[in-house]
Amino acid sequence: MSDFGVTGHDGAVRRWWSVGRLAILGFAGVLMVLGVVLIILATSDRDLAAEEERENVLAGSDNVCVGCHANTTPGIVDQYGHSTMAAANVSCQDCHEVAADHPGAVAHEDTWVLADPTTAMCERCHPAETRQYLASRHGIPAYVAMVGKEWLSGDLLAMYDSIPEAAPNPNEERNALYALEGPAVTRFACEGCHNIGRPAPDGSVGECQQCHLRHEFSLEQARKPETCNACHIGPDHPQWEIYQESPHGIAYATGGYRWNWEVEPGRATVMDIPAATCALCHVSGFGGTGTTHDVGERLTWYLFTPVSEMRPNADDNRVRMQTVCLECHNQGFIDAFYSDAAAATLAVNEWVLESREIMQPLAEAGLLTPEPFDDPIDYVFFELWHHWGRTAKFGAWMQGPDYTQWHGAYEVLSDLAELREMVVERLDAAELTGG
Repeated sequence: MSDFGVTGHDGAVRRWWSVGRLAILGFAGVLMVLGVVLIILATSDRDLAAEEERENVLAGSDNVCVGCHANTTPGIVDQYGHSTMAAANVSCQDCHEVAADHPGAVAHEDTWVLADPTTAMCERCHPAETRQYLASRHGIPAYVAMVGKEWLSGDLLAMYDSIPEAAPNPNEERNALYALEGPAVTRFACEGCHNIGRPAPDGSVGECQQCHLRHEFSLEQARKPETCNACHIGPDHPQWEIYQESPHGIAYATGGYRWNWEVEPGRATVMDIPAATCALCHVSGFGGTGTTHDVGERLTWYLFTPVSEMRPNADDNRVRMQTVCLECHNQGFIDAFYSDAAAATLAVNEWVLESREIMQPLAEAGLLTPEPFDDPIDYVFFELWHHWGRTAKFGAWMQGPDYTQWHGAYEVLSDLAELREMVVERLDAAELTGG
C-alpha cells in the first residue's frame, strides 16, 4: 500500500515525509536549472568578450602591405589583424623590412624584406624574453645536438660554451645519425624540431615562430600543450604522451576548455589554470615564480643524457619549480615526490652503466666497428638509453606510469638481455670466452 493509503499517525507522518521529499527534489531541480542557466550566461559573456578581442584591427587599414596581401595571402592578413601585436600598432614593416645589405634580405616591391624574421627582429621589442631563450636548450644547444659543434663559428661556439644547458656535450651518435640520413630526409625530420636553435644569416640564433605560430601570435596557442607536442613526442622524448596519461593531462583533457588561456602574462593563478601544463611548469609566471623563456630554468636533472646528472643550478631550479608546485600541493608531498623521482633516475642510470659494462669486452677485443650505426648492436645499445632510458626517467618525473614501465623500464631490461646475448655470441665466435 502506498504512503497515501495509510491512515492514523503513521500515515500522517508518511504523507508529510512524501510531500517534503517531493518539495526538496523540486527545489533541487530548480537550483540545477538555475545553475545551468548561469553557466550558459557566463559562457556566452565569455564568448562575446572573446569575439570582441578578436576584432580585426586591420580592417580598413591603408598600410601598403596589408592592401596587397589582403588579396594575395588573405589568411595571413586576417590572422595578424586579430593579434595583440597588430592591436599594439606593430606593422608588417616593423618585423619584415630591413636594409638592402641585411644578411638574408630579398628584394620585394621596392624594398628589402626578410621572409622569416629572426630573433634579432624580435629582440627589439622582447629583449628579456630573447635573452632567456638564448640561454636555454631551445637556443644554440638544440641545433648543436643535431649537427655537432664543428659547424659553429667562433662567436657561436663561445655562445654555446657559455650556456649551462650546453654543459653535457652533444652526443656524437645523434650527430652521426643526422649525417647518415642526409639532407633530403633531415629537412623533414631532425631539422623540423632542432632548427629552433638554428643560426640565421644575420648572426642571431633561433626561431621564435616554432612556439609562437604566425601570424596571430596567440597566448592560448603558445600556452596549450599541443604546441609542445610538435617536438616533444615519440620514443626518444614522449613528453606529450606521458602528459596525456598523467593526472595533470587528464585534468586538461577533461576541463581545459574552461580555463582562462588569455590571462595576462605573469598573472596566472590556479583560478585561471588549475592544473599543470607544459607552459605552466616550464615557462609561465605562476604563483611566486616569474615568467621565463629559459625552459630549463626550473629543472633539476639533465634527464636527456645517457647517464643523468644534476644541473649546475639544481638547487635554485628546484626552488623555482617547487614554487609552482606549491600552488596546488603541500611541501611534504613535493619533497617525497622529488626524492622518489630522483631514486628512479638513479636506478635507470645504473642500467645504462650496466649496458656499457656489457659492451666493454667487445671494445677491448676490437670487435666493434669504428663507424656508428653500421652494426645491429649499435642500434640496440643506442636505443637502450636514448629511447627507453630517457622515457623511463621522463615518465617518473611527469607521472606517466605506462611510459615509465612498458615504454621505459621494460624495454631497457629487454635490451640489456639482448645485448648480453649478442656480446656472448660474438665473443664465442672469436673464441674469446674461454669456453
